[in-house]
Amino acid sequence: MSVVSETPTRPFATGPIPVKIVIAGGFGVGKTTFVGALSDIAPLTTEAAMTSYGEGVDDRGDVSTKTTTTVAMDFGRVAVDDAIVLYLFGTPGQDRFGFMWNDLIQGALGAVVLVDSRRIEDSFPALDYFESRSVPFVVAVNRFGGQMFHTVDEVREALSISAHVPVVSTDARGRVAVKETVLSLLDVVLQRALAKAKTN
Repeated sequence: MSVVSETPTRPFATGPIPVKIVIAGGFGVGKTTFVGALSDIAPLTTEAAMTSYGEGVDDRGDVSTKTTTTVAMDFGRVAVDDAIVLYLFGTPGQDRFGFMWNDLIQGALGAVVLVDSRRIEDSFPALDYFESRSVPFVVAVNRFGGQMFHTVDEVREALSISAHVPVVSTDARGRVAVKETVLSLLDVVLQRALAKAKTN
């Protein structure tokens, strides 16, 4: 008599499950740094020098010392474990590259919206974008220079963020802080999936 194994298998799996996450926010908010802090590989960046040709088109706002800008995307990769690999895609921050967002969001599990609390108004386009497309996201207030210029609650109120959307503080330079931010997003995605499964 043969014995049939009851061990679950993944007959069509050929490797880790890829999970795509988008990192968005205004110009100079720390998206490139965020991706680089977590990536296991040297991140792919498309930073280009800001020249006089961009004057009147690119708005540096309060980030007058920034001399480069992302013109396509940032890309990083991090293995969570043997079963899951995260692919991080940072969006360009300048308005003139906004047309790329629709391509970058394709297949994404969720998004992190980075916020510079000194320039809160720069966050509205990203928030509106993900809300209008029902993409799960978390809001992460970047601690520039290790400082919080406004509390998390003040940022939530200023941006009129729904209660079900987590607002956390992070430091885009630190791997641990960035990892915690991404984990908070994965928790949101999981909770949404469980809620959807209950209604089906």
